[in-house]
Amino acid sequence: MKTPLLYILAAASLASCATTHIAKESTPHTKSVEQPLKDNTSFFKHIQNTSNFDAVKISSTINIENGKFIPQLNATFYIENNRKVWANITALLGITGARGIATPTGIKGYEKLNKTYIDSDFSYLNNLLGVSFINYKALQNLLLGKTFLPINPQDFILTQTEQGYHLKSSSPQQLNVDGKVSSYDISMDYDPLVNLSKVQINTVESDHQLEINYSNWIHANQENFPKNVKIIIKNKKTDQILIENTNFDFSKMQTPYSVPPNYTKKEIK
Repeated sequence: MKTPLLYILAAASLASCATTHIAKESTPHTKSVEQPLKDNTSFFKHIQNTSNFDAVKISSTINIENGKFIPQLNATFYIENNRKVWANITALLGITGARGIATPTGIKGYEKLNKTYIDSDFSYLNNLLGVSFINYKALQNLLLGKTFLPINPQDFILTQTEQGYHLKSSSPQQLNVDGKVSSYDISMDYDPLVNLSKVQINTVESDHQLEINYSNWIHANQENFPKNVKIIIKNKKTDQILIENTNFDFSKMQTPYSVPPNYTKKEIK
């Protein structure tokens, strides 16, 4: 059984695009919608912008739909840019039910219900999401609502639509991670301000699909943040994680983490 903690480590939506608008003179132009864009330099430059914040704390509510009863969870997510993602999850009466931390070296987490913990590289999250390319950089970008896959403009078709922009791989993209090559069909949608709105990743070798939707972007502390995030994992069954971010705080905080005694390590399968 996949615990809420493990879903949350994969799904915490935490922030931003570094710029809200593309400069008017460099905005891609097209004569009509639903046509491939030729002047796409500014678009590809924009979607590779990095975040400039130092730290952000986000209060969230989380609903998990996986065929089992899981009550609504409250969460505090804290991210130090390029350094760590820390999560504290509470259920009834505000009692901590799970806590986790991700750094460039891997992920750690524990949950109190079954008294188990994980201490792993990123293969755990890759197995959970059904992909092979997640490392810390990709994870942070995913959490930030930013483009988290390597994008070579020559391998993608960019189209302007009435809803914004649509980016689709022209052929399956082969990603080599630690000698393992996997192929993916990739599509991404962006709103008119080039905020990411939808990512869909289909694994060519299987029926697995990962879909992430971002909506209701807000602007705070010179950054853009998605208020709502939906993560859909489709394989033999469909699991969904619905996150609503309710408050953003840019002050630093302590991030304690230690596994309580007598907990059992959960092995990767």
